[in-house]
Amino acid sequence: MAAALALFAARGYGATKLEDVACAAGIAKGTIYLYFANKEDLFRAVVRQELLPALARIEAAIEVHTGPTQDLLRLLMAHFVQMIESELGGIPKLVVSEAGNFPEIAQFYADEVVARGMAIIERIVARGVDRGEFRPVEAARLTPVLVGPMLCMLLWRHSIGRHSAIGFDHRAVLETQIDILLRGLAPEPGA
Repeated sequence: MAAALALFAARGYGATKLEDVACAAGIAKGTIYLYFANKEDLFRAVVRQELLPALARIEAAIEVHTGPTQDLLRLLMAHFVQMIESELGGIPKLVVSEAGNFPEIAQFYADEVVARGMAIIERIVARGVDRGEFRPVEAARLTPVLVGPMLCMLLWRHSIGRHSAIGFDHRAVLETQIDILLRGLAPEPGA
């Protein structure tokens, strides 16, 4: 799985061959077929093993969190920063860049990762609204506002940023985004 993640992140989906994954993992070419029927099955397994547990940890944190809702947004941001800084950030970039050629992986990713991530964001925002910490706002409309800058930093780091002297302090950018978002969500005075 680690070898597959590294190759998917570095090469993309189309250019990654199962034989290359087997070689990188130090196993015989045929061994990989004992576990995965094809590259799509391997990709799905990588996403399920590497990305979905992070979403589960965020969901679990929401369940037990008793503090301010803004702390949950910061927790979400911290998880996203970890993704940006790791090979995992290559997976969303891969899906975005190769969705046209491989619609089945895009659909899988949308169903398993994006939908679940959106539900987490909507749940956090709804919690803040319900508790009076955020002004009334439709959570589904806020999701792209929150995700956009995070996705931009991820795509930059795992594509153009690898080949450019232009750099961004993605942590600072995302912290600024949270600050702006929290100011915009603040309840009206006297409300």
